[in-house]
Amino acid sequence: MSSHGLALAPPAKNVVVYRNGDPFFPGRKFVVNQRRFLTFEAFLNEVTKSIRAPLAVRNLYTPRHGHRIAELGHLQDGCQYVAAGFEKFKRLNYSNRGRKEVRGTRNSGGLQVSTSGWLFFSPHLPQLQEYWLIWVLGCFYCSIFRNGDLLSPPFPLSLSKSTPLQWDTLLAMLTEKADLRSGAVNKLCRLDGTQVSGGEELVNGDYYVAVGNEEYKKLPYFELLVPRDSAYKMLWY
Repeated sequence: MSSHGLALAPPAKNVVVYRNGDPFFPGRKFVVNQRRFLTFEAFLNEVTKSIRAPLAVRNLYTPRHGHRIAELGHLQDGCQYVAAGFEKFKRLNYSNRGRKEVRGTRNSGGLQVSTSGWLFFSPHLPQLQEYWLIWVLGCFYCSIFRNGDLLSPPFPLSLSKSTPLQWDTLLAMLTEKADLRSGAVNKLCRLDGTQVSGGEELVNGDYYVAVGNEEYKKLPYFELLVPRDSAYKMLWY
């Protein structure tokens, strides 16, 4: 049979996708071809399910520079990408995943935390290993929402129980990790809007909202950002 006039399908591309802001996610491999994915949206929907993203994936970024990928044809074979919803790209060393940083260090203020200060994981069953790790290390754990933000899932805060909690140090850590549009985190509130005034008031396993200079915005953070089938609810309730 003559090959003249026949259009050859583009070769399949093998890519690895990470979760935005999650240095512990090992990455998920995908084989991208026209038979499996007719549109870029179809690929994003598959990524959402496969990586168990807390919110629908709507953007892909290059892991090093955060360049946005807008079309299926822009994917490169053998490359890595970061999947995100509508939140901003989080610059991390995704391929390394930060697992070697879990053991922890002690800072000058006496607060013992992980090197990054935080433990990130998906609100689904695979995170049970991280919960187990927190338990073994004897860590205090709670989840933090961003004030007025109903697009970003809560991020976990993990601190050692063996050392006293210094409030100024905690607020500084929250400022770095929350990355609020309003700037520095000046206070921490419970979901009902009441302000937490010190570390002794924090409850292990509870949820809080990081707030800047603006007023606390009472929104359904837990109802909208914590999936019903997540391990958050399974372990806390």
